[in-house]
Amino acid sequence: MRITFHHPVAFWFGCLIVAAGVCLHLPMYVMAAPMHFHLAGMAMDPEMLLGMVLIPGGVLLAAWGLMPRLAQVRMTTRGGDRLHWHVADGVPLNVEHWKLVTVLVVALTIDVMKPASIAFVMPGMAHEYGIGMSRAGYLALSALIGTAVGSVAWGRLADVFGRRAAILLSALLFMGTAICGTMPSFEWNLVMCFMMGAAAGGMLPIAFTLMAETVPARHRGWLLVALGGAGTSAGYLAASGAAALLEPSFSWRALWLLNLPTGALIVVLNRFIPESPRFLANAGLEAQARAVLARFAGSSDALVKDTAAVDAPVLEVHQPRAGLRQMLRGRHATITLALMACGLAWGLVNFGFVLWLPANLHKLGLDARAAGTLMAQSALLAIPGIALVVWLYQRWSSFKTLVLFVALTVLALLAFAAIEVAGLRAQSFTIAATVLLLIAISGVIATMIPYAAEIYPVHLRGTGSGLIAAGSKAGGILGALLGVAGVFDSFLVSAVVIAVPMTVAGVMLWRGGVETRGRELEAIQKIMCDRP
Repeated sequence: MRITFHHPVAFWFGCLIVAAGVCLHLPMYVMAAPMHFHLAGMAMDPEMLLGMVLIPGGVLLAAWGLMPRLAQVRMTTRGGDRLHWHVADGVPLNVEHWKLVTVLVVALTIDVMKPASIAFVMPGMAHEYGIGMSRAGYLALSALIGTAVGSVAWGRLADVFGRRAAILLSALLFMGTAICGTMPSFEWNLVMCFMMGAAAGGMLPIAFTLMAETVPARHRGWLLVALGGAGTSAGYLAASGAAALLEPSFSWRALWLLNLPTGALIVVLNRFIPESPRFLANAGLEAQARAVLARFAGSSDALVKDTAAVDAPVLEVHQPRAGLRQMLRGRHATITLALMACGLAWGLVNFGFVLWLPANLHKLGLDARAAGTLMAQSALLAIPGIALVVWLYQRWSSFKTLVLFVALTVLALLAFAAIEVAGLRAQSFTIAATVLLLIAISGVIATMIPYAAEIYPVHLRGTGSGLIAAGSKAGGILGALLGVAGVFDSFLVSAVVIAVPMTVAGVMLWRGGVETRGRELEAIQKIMCDRP
């Protein structure tokens, strides 16, 4: 089936306008080559100003090209009748599935690469603009706020306009924010970094949502977890590799200019990104839903409407939409609150405790080089833990695996508290605690977003996944603020601050979690409906 847009001319013309707007910034960058691309303090030329007008215009035009017709929007937002469908959810993986997996890994690699590049950009940026690293840290804070906002906004867009449209809109913003690499002032970089963060935060949960709604139930769990692990690892490798190859010769600005070709790559690969068949059925587009499923199941009988069969798997129940409020009351409230608490605590660990860990290790008597070596060794030893996460999520239990790694995170934090209180400063104990912490937090983030993508109904799946992802970014923002306030200067204080919400989240998930392993998404919702 050929995949098209609702307004293809508008979409492609909008993409060209965005690319043209970025290219109008490149002459000044090239002319600054003799000064090692130093642009700080220079006035923007007319071409750059024109480009800054063209980029938002192109994004809006392309976004209009992605928008569905109003009749479809009304169907997805207002609801309708109950539909019964026979779903071919037990088919084996085929070439189409692997194409989708490959494209989504590429998309997530690019997505993770954007915020990961900030660490490599900040030193050169601080030097060129003549600011301290503390002020340059506002760049990371701006990106984190953007990812939190983008996760919520894009999640809602995905539930109203479609999963594919939300992913491509993120790619368009990646292209447009390439002009970060030519901004003459630090303040403009903050604005562009916020927009880049919004695009990155939006793509992550939607990619998981599309995967969950497209791959067969028996392969969904391990593919979701593996997708997150592969995309995250590849993204950090791509960011560090690009910095090593480009920054010495083309300055830190080249890392931002990469947004144009990498964002364009996702747009070019759009033919391999289908719309979710469940979203299409929910929007009343039965013929298109059947065609997409036929593409992945190899048969036009993959989706057969049956209004008489009471026991037929229900692909979607059209009902009035309550948006975020529905996730915060009734049967989904406990899981939503637990996942939000889990995401908040994870953000505190990842963007707070771990960020200050080398400095705290230095206080224990390790020099900077030894602390860095210990962190590198611990990270290397933690890599096989991802395979364990995939195996447990697929073979044992989805929500119990998440609870297990939440408990391991709490245990690792208490181990660091013991290092300070009981004086357990042996290097072997410190390495063991660090490895356990890195494995645990990797397991939490690798299972938390996939579980959110499975647990919510079709009309709220993007919104729910985005909300949980935003919770983890909110934890990162809070972690950065607490770090500045000195909370993470003490292992004991920081461990208690994080362990309390993490423990509460684990208990709530253990008591209210629903098993998703190997179950159809519709069967999961039936269990949720049957629960008191």
